[in-house]
Amino acid sequence: MTNRLLFSIALLFILHWSHTQEEPNQVTAKYISEDILLDGELNEAVWLSSEKHTNFWQYFPTDSLRAKYQTIIQFAYNETTLFVAIKAEAIDNNFVISSLRRDFSGIRNDNVSILFDTFNDGTNAFGFGITPYGVRREFLVSSGGASFENYNFAWDIKWKGESRIYDTYFTAEMAIPLTSLKFEEGAKKWRIRPYRFNIQSNETSTLARVPQTQLLGSLAFGDELIFEKPLGKSRTPLAIIPYINGLTQKDFESDREDTKFTFGGDAKVAIGDGLNLDLTVNPDFSNVEVDNIFTNLTRFELRLPERRQFFIDNSDLFGSFGNFFNEARPFFSRRIGLARDIDDNLIQNDIIAGARLSGKLNEDWRLGVLNIQTAADEANEIASNNNTMIAIQKKVGNRSNIGAFIVNRERFENYSFSNPNDRYNRVFGVDYNLATEDNTWSGRYYIHKSVNPNDKGGNLSAQAITRYNKNNWVITNDWVYVDKDFTADLGFVPRTDIFKMGNSIQHFFFPKNREVVNRNNLRLLFINYFRPELNFKLTDYTLRASWETEFRSNSSITLNAFNQYIFLTDDFDPTKTDNGTPLPGNKAYNFSSVQLEFSSNNTNLITYSINTTLGQFFNGNRYSFGGRIGYRLQPYAQFNLIINYDGIKLPEPYESAKYWLITPRMDLTFSKSIFFTALAQYSNQRNNFGINARLQWRFAPLSDLFLVYNDNYSTDSFAPRFRSINLKMTYWLNL
Repeated sequence: MTNRLLFSIALLFILHWSHTQEEPNQVTAKYISEDILLDGELNEAVWLSSEKHTNFWQYFPTDSLRAKYQTIIQFAYNETTLFVAIKAEAIDNNFVISSLRRDFSGIRNDNVSILFDTFNDGTNAFGFGITPYGVRREFLVSSGGASFENYNFAWDIKWKGESRIYDTYFTAEMAIPLTSLKFEEGAKKWRIRPYRFNIQSNETSTLARVPQTQLLGSLAFGDELIFEKPLGKSRTPLAIIPYINGLTQKDFESDREDTKFTFGGDAKVAIGDGLNLDLTVNPDFSNVEVDNIFTNLTRFELRLPERRQFFIDNSDLFGSFGNFFNEARPFFSRRIGLARDIDDNLIQNDIIAGARLSGKLNEDWRLGVLNIQTAADEANEIASNNNTMIAIQKKVGNRSNIGAFIVNRERFENYSFSNPNDRYNRVFGVDYNLATEDNTWSGRYYIHKSVNPNDKGGNLSAQAITRYNKNNWVITNDWVYVDKDFTADLGFVPRTDIFKMGNSIQHFFFPKNREVVNRNNLRLLFINYFRPELNFKLTDYTLRASWETEFRSNSSITLNAFNQYIFLTDDFDPTKTDNGTPLPGNKAYNFSSVQLEFSSNNTNLITYSINTTLGQFFNGNRYSFGGRIGYRLQPYAQFNLIINYDGIKLPEPYESAKYWLITPRMDLTFSKSIFFTALAQYSNQRNNFGINARLQWRFAPLSDLFLVYNDNYSTDSFAPRFRSINLKMTYWLNL
């Protein structure tokens, strides 16, 4: 009787709070037979006669009013190109533009962006944006745009855009080749999401109304783009992208220097309306931006984003399987092309060749197949491996999907240093991703198994995470299991032998008078980790209480209070000092701390943020502070300085440490085609001071000449460690 009563109450609760999205706007795209002169001026006959769409809703500072400064948007198309006209009203013509570099930051530049969900699945979309200065960006959205990691701004594709600035508004025209998109032959409508960052007025707006508790780009909310005439085939051209690279480098620590000339390239081949075949031979990633350095005080590896272009298209088909919080992902593309040498240093491992087939089979099915062969480096005891993944995904309901995969890393040749038990590693499994129509309910449920030589069973990983997001409440329940023998050589698994139980509840408070404070939110998080091999002993828990205030000015302040419990099963030195005395294992540590963060209004020419952490740390104390200050010389230059300090004081005989991380950065955009970036990173934890300078000339669409300089010094003696200079040219040729 009690169970039935609880079930009835739960059912009534769900029915009471659930509702579907408001009726979408129907936006018409007018068919034309001519081309449009792309100059940013909306004086063509088609823009004077085609349907105008406006009445955008605010997303910030509120989500319940029409935008104060409206945006008008129009669509037209011919057999080859989709055209977009934009008129964006403003206070005056003093727009905020931080850079002329392509792929600008949406929250630091006035811009209008549009998401095109070309398969109407509410899961994947192509994004295009433009600023009042005609600077463009393009990006991919996956997994419904439900979290920040679902937006990939490393994607590049050919398209054009121009803008014009007037006294109280700006206008823009986009010309997106239909060959740059994937869609079904005969398509009559797409789902779209036009939205605008009006940085000048601190207003964010969107054509489809979106609750503030959801991300602005969430594909749960959208409108319909109706085509007057059905579209033809998606005729993506064959793209050949060769490169040549001259490199000279010197390793001062081993007294080795090398000069070499390399060449290779990529190819992109369209297969039907929805599939891409990406090929690469002898790829070179020397022009990719360097990763940001972090001071790592945890026991575990940190996951960094993939920036290499070959792995970007449909990357969610391969990389989104597994744990929602990155505790056990079966595939992580950054594992390919990097390896550990005999001194356990992470070095580049050359890729011989690779192929990726990915995309839509039809409206409901997606397919991903990847195969990459890496080279042997016997001097560093690195074997040649074949790396394969096959993934298939089927749409279920409006926005949910179920997927299955297999990952295989296999060594076909025996080496004197190789271990027979390292011959192969395989992982396979099934994932179900839940996303209701309005994203009230979302979640991920999976079970995976790894296979290695001489396995004895087990080797499982599983998760069940469910999230409720409605009426200013966000409630999350998370269960994770990772077996002690679960192994994913091509994945990201920071630790094994865990059973995790996590719960989070968050509530948003909106003051009646929102002239100063726009929104507050309170969040409570409680996570427990148990060790199954230790009779489910509690080894970790984290209790965190957070209060965040977001101001009308776009600044924010956050207070976090932590209580942590860690049972060390092994010795561990939290300072990671060479030859330091580690804290003894088989012992429990309980400590608390508080953290305060403040971020200023990022629309100002001078911006800054500060943070500080004070409290206990294992059996000692920790004091940390950090900050960032930036200056924008609009729109040609940005200067930033980031400083972080972590002071750890442990009792004798354990180590104490003072870690500094200092990162000055300069970004110069001389024009829309010539960019210069200089970055220095000082980290005494890594005993390294590194300099990276990159000059880029985009001499043709998606074709670049790069000059890249790297220099590294020891922070102990400031002696040089490694130096290199690259001159690389890539050319994108459509056939």
